[in-house]
Amino acid sequence: MSPPNFKTPGVYINELNAFPNSVVQVPTAVPAFIGYTPQAEYEGRSYFNLAEKISSFADFKAIYCNPNPAPPADPAKQYSPQYYLVESESKPEKGAAVEISGKHYAIVPDPNTIYHLYNCIRMFYQNGGGDAYIVAVGPYGSPSGSPAQSGGPIVNPNVKLADLRSGLELLKNKVEPTMYLCPEATLLPVAENGTLMQEMLGQSEGMGTALSIFDIIGGKHPDPILFTSDIETFRNNTGSEGLRYGASYYPFIETTTMAREELNYTNLFGGDLKQLKPLLNPSAGKIIEMIENPPANPLTESQHDRALLNASKTYGKIMELVLKDANILPPSGAIAGIYTRNDNDLGVWHAPANVGIEGVSDVTIRLTDSQQQNLNVDAASGKSVNAIRYFSGLGILIWGARTLDGNSADWRYIPVQRLITMIEQSCKLAIRAYVFEANDANTWLAVKSLIASFLTNIWKEGGLQGTSPDDAFQVNCGLGNTMTPDDLLNGIMNVTILVAAIHPAEFTVITISQEMETA
Repeated sequence: MSPPNFKTPGVYINELNAFPNSVVQVPTAVPAFIGYTPQAEYEGRSYFNLAEKISSFADFKAIYCNPNPAPPADPAKQYSPQYYLVESESKPEKGAAVEISGKHYAIVPDPNTIYHLYNCIRMFYQNGGGDAYIVAVGPYGSPSGSPAQSGGPIVNPNVKLADLRSGLELLKNKVEPTMYLCPEATLLPVAENGTLMQEMLGQSEGMGTALSIFDIIGGKHPDPILFTSDIETFRNNTGSEGLRYGASYYPFIETTTMAREELNYTNLFGGDLKQLKPLLNPSAGKIIEMIENPPANPLTESQHDRALLNASKTYGKIMELVLKDANILPPSGAIAGIYTRNDNDLGVWHAPANVGIEGVSDVTIRLTDSQQQNLNVDAASGKSVNAIRYFSGLGILIWGARTLDGNSADWRYIPVQRLITMIEQSCKLAIRAYVFEANDANTWLAVKSLIASFLTNIWKEGGLQGTSPDDAFQVNCGLGNTMTPDDLLNGIMNVTILVAAIHPAEFTVITISQEMETA
């Protein structure tokens, strides 16, 4: 250090840094949701086709939901699926159905009106969600005016592969998201869904920052025997690249997200009351006539809805079944919330499994141990599917913690994958401060020290195995160790980090044997 060039007598202060640089842990639970929203405008600015960060459901409502009219008008509807009653010769085997005057009617949605993002965001925050990115790729499309095929998979023509791919592309400029979710991908045709999943895995692998969470087509109304064909189709369509960056959950969940007040007679037959009227009793028919020919001071939709409920038990039953169907959701939104809660309470190294899901009443198929075997372990592809199961006395639990790379001993488990990603990204950001520094022993020691301090803290919190830091990790950096003289000449500094990650106790075996009595 050269002596200071003092010329004026006085007291001068020279501050020295007492503490070295440190590694700051990057956020581990920041999902990015891609899909369709009621609207996307705030203070005159459009938020369509932008990756916008929010911190609460209030933020989401402010930007992406329709504003409420002034009282006494009813609150604005944010999601309004349309349902039809289709007469059937016998009770349908799949989906909701009601019997009216001895006739069976399947309750079937208009596929063009089915969307999942809004309710999945609600499930995310209900289960502990925090910061998230929203990529709104467009508003809801026009209804078709006709029902879907009863019991079959829902394909919404308004959900476009090109829109969702464009939304995914926007996330290439964002390194903070640690999860990619696209709940409405299950509304695509099977082949297009496969294309999107492969692109999500490819981008996750290329970025090295995010885990793609997938829902499985067919999970809404699974066949109790043939549901395995949906699993096989999913596995065939996910490709072979980036599997360690993917995780899937099955089946869909029956939620309580939407309240009864959010649906009414306007959600039946596209709002055509002439088709609803013959199904109800005469007293309800009079209320429908009042709706069709409103007086000078008409009632609100909610008031008419309550009047119909009081006048007709059949109407109440229909709306109960419509609400139940509308509340069947892909699980990815709730799973992202559980990841967030898990990381905040226990740490990213803890498996987000054996925990309940808030706001869930049941699953669409109650899997058994034998049925889950082929989901959890697939010897051919290794593409594990994590089950969501019902257990008597315990409720609905997430019963799996595997990635799609189930045949890899390194990347089989979700907590291991997410822990290593967090360590990689945290160290990467910290070491940027040493780019263009002298590639000498002083820099190597500084880098080793800051990484070792960071890993020691993770070990103390229980994130690494070992009885001491030396057992939990090693950090190597230096000439003759991780670098050669040629590396120095080429400006390369190699840092090698070895960590003993904790693997979950997935299979717990209790061994009991009998012994002879001893004297």
